[in-house]
Amino acid sequence: MQSGISASKELQQAFNELVSSPSQRGLLAGIDREQLVPIQTIPLTTPDFLSDVSSLDSLLKEKEAAYVILRRYDAPDGFVAVTYVPDTANVRQKMLFASTRLTLVRELGTERFRETLFATTKEELTAEGWKRHDQHGETKAPLTEEEQSLQIVKEAEAEISGGTTARSNHVKSLVHFPVSDEAMNALKNLKSASFNLVQLRIDVPRETIELADTNTTDPDGLSATISSSEPRYSFYRYSKGSEDLEDSPIVFIYTCPGASKIKERMVYSTSRASMIILSERDAGLVIAKKLEASEPSEISASVLHEEFHPKQEQKTGFARPKRPGRR
Repeated sequence: MQSGISASKELQQAFNELVSSPSQRGLLAGIDREQLVPIQTIPLTTPDFLSDVSSLDSLLKEKEAAYVILRRYDAPDGFVAVTYVPDTANVRQKMLFASTRLTLVRELGTERFRETLFATTKEELTAEGWKRHDQHGETKAPLTEEEQSLQIVKEAEAEISGGTTARSNHVKSLVHFPVSDEAMNALKNLKSASFNLVQLRIDVPRETIELADTNTTDPDGLSATISSSEPRYSFYRYSKGSEDLEDSPIVFIYTCPGASKIKERMVYSTSRASMIILSERDAGLVIAKKLEASEPSEISASVLHEEFHPKQEQKTGFARPKRPGRR
């Protein structure tokens, strides 16, 4: 699973110069406009690798992610690729750098890299940090690159949901993309229009939210109507079985199929909260329920019904024993 970002010609050239230049220790790289780009070269000041990495402290920033390519061994495959993503970086950076780290190594030449490393603090990239990394590698088999990337994405998605950070950080990490007029008009008309389902999609390259489709469907046909190939924000005007409700409530449904790219997951995850806010503030909708599923097939008619008509659990408990002499 990849992000769709590629290495720029400038980065490839900078890396080739690093490979051929004995006066360079490494290279800092980042992501800009859907491309991996060089940021700064790291000079070689001493032949000893552990003594030389002290310069990273002044080059890396506390809140910005970066890729660090270092020459560690005197061999054709003597390079190390470090993905530096500090805990204080925003969620979008965390997911984007995690989903692109495999691309960095692959496009620069997998055969050039003997190892890769993921770091969240500068301290991990000091001499002591490298020693601990080496010791850890000798005693425990590390996760594969794909496993590490997916783990980072899941942690960032949990952070967006408020599962791992304080609410203040959650609010700061919302990502707002502009919504097209067509999409906004569809939302505004949802309460009274002939259609009862509005599907929105994100144009990832343009970073805009667009109207994917409007449909009319009953709860039984909803899952088949929502796209099963791409993520979707769906707004559904629910009616069946709601005769005991004052109005036909609006249900927000976020679906993200398993085959979605990591970057798609990142973009949709970090934008869904702001999409709900915009639908209520600018389109005048009142979201009665919020549902999330990997596949549209999980959103069945029975699931919707139970959301509005939850089963009542009968509590039996323990009967209090009667006092002696009473009946």
